[in-house]
Amino acid sequence: MSDYPAWEYRMLGDIVGFVGGNGFPERFQGACHGDIPFFKVSDMSLAGNERFLTRANNYVSRELAASRNWSVVPAGGVAFAKVGAALLLNRRRIMTSDALVDNNMMAAVPGTEVHPTWLYWWLQTVDFGLFVQPGALPSVNQGHLRSLRVFLPHYSEQSRIAVVLNTVDEAIAKTEAVIAKLKQVRAGLLHDLLTRGLDLSACEAQAGEHGQLRDPIAHPEQFKNSPLGRIPRDWETLPLKRVALVDRGKFTHRPRNDPAFYGGDFPFIQTGDVALASGESITEASQRLNERGVSVSKEFPAGTIAVTIAADIGDTTILGRPMYFPGSVVGIIPQAPHSIRWIELSLRRAKGRLNALAPQSAQKNINLEFLRPLLIPVPQPLEQKECSKVYEAVNNQIRAESQALEKFVNLKSGLMNDLLTGRVRVPESISIGDSQS
Repeated sequence: MSDYPAWEYRMLGDIVGFVGGNGFPERFQGACHGDIPFFKVSDMSLAGNERFLTRANNYVSRELAASRNWSVVPAGGVAFAKVGAALLLNRRRIMTSDALVDNNMMAAVPGTEVHPTWLYWWLQTVDFGLFVQPGALPSVNQGHLRSLRVFLPHYSEQSRIAVVLNTVDEAIAKTEAVIAKLKQVRAGLLHDLLTRGLDLSACEAQAGEHGQLRDPIAHPEQFKNSPLGRIPRDWETLPLKRVALVDRGKFTHRPRNDPAFYGGDFPFIQTGDVALASGESITEASQRLNERGVSVSKEFPAGTIAVTIAADIGDTTILGRPMYFPGSVVGIIPQAPHSIRWIELSLRRAKGRLNALAPQSAQKNINLEFLRPLLIPVPQPLEQKECSKVYEAVNNQIRAESQALEKFVNLKSGLMNDLLTGRVRVPESISIGDSQS
C-alpha cells in the first residue's frame, strides 16, 4: 500500500471550475444555427450512453455565442441540472464537445488535477438534493457545492478508477440492450404463437424440437377464418368457461383497509401487484391477511391465472403459490389438459377486447358475464404445451439476463463505494486505455 500515492482532502471549488447556464433565445428553438450544441434540461433525457451528453435539440454558432458573451463549457465538463425536481438534480452527463447549457443547468469543469470521468463518477455519489436552497423552484446552493470536501486520488489512479467503473457501466448497458432485444423477440413471438401456432406434424422426436411456426403465406390451406381472425385449421375458438374455472376474488368486510384484517402470513394481491407482474409468476404481494382476513376472502391455488377487472383491465399474472385477492381480481383455473401458460397468453392478447367491453365510466370495470364467454384460441393440448415451452425458453433468457443485470448493478454500487473512498485501491497494472473515456 505504501507504493500508492497518498490521497488528500481538497475543496471541490479549488479543483473544479463551475460554468453557469445561459438564456436561450426562443426564436432559435428547434433550429440549427451552428455547430455548438446548446443543451437544455430536457436534452439530458435523450437516449444514448448514460454517461455522455451528445445530442441537443438546438445548435448555435460560435459567433452568436461570442456576441452574447455566453459561457462555453469545454469538452470533459460534467453537466447537471441546478433547478428542478430532485430526480433531475441528481442526473449528470459528460460533455463530449464544447457546448452551452441553459440557465437551468450548470457544469463542473475539471482542473488539471482532476480526470473528467473520475469527476463524473464522484459527482454521482453526491446528493444535490442536500444542497437545495428554498425558492419558487428548488435550486442548488453553489456555495455549499463548492465547499464540499473531496478525497482526491492522484490523477493516474483517478484514471484507473474511471476505467473500472466504466467497464462495469458498459456491461450494464450491454445487458440492458440484450434484455430489450429479448423482450422485442418475446412480443413478436407472443403474436406468432397465438395466431400461427406450431406445426408438429414434421417435428422429430428429439430433445429441443418444438416444431415450426406455420406459414399463412406459403400454406394458406392450413388456416381458416374465425371470430378471432385467421387461425390454424385444426384450432377451436372456445369461451373461456369451457377450458377453465372462472371465479371472482372477494373481501367482504368494509372498510377494506381495516387493519384488524391484515398483518398475517397470507399474501393478498392487489390490481397493482398483477400489473407489475406483467404476465409472469407472482409469489409475493403488497399486502398480507391474517386469520381474520382470510375468513372474509377467498384462496386461489398455485397455477391460477389472476386477471384484473377494474382500473387497468386485463392485466395478468400466474400464482406461484396459493394466494388471496379482492373482487377487483378474477381467478382463472385452467382445467387439464389445457396449458396454464397458453391460456394466460391468450388472455394477455385479449386485453384490448376486454377494455372495449368495459362500460365507459369514471372507474372502468367488467364482471364475470364478460369474462366467462370470452373467446380464446384453443389448439390441441400438445400444441399448447409446445407453444408454452417456446415462450418460456425466451422468458428464461430474459430472467437470466435480468439476474446478471442485478449483479452488475450491485457490483457497480459496491465498487463506487469502495473505489471512490479509497477503501479499495486500483493497482497500477490495470490498463487505463483512453484516459478520457
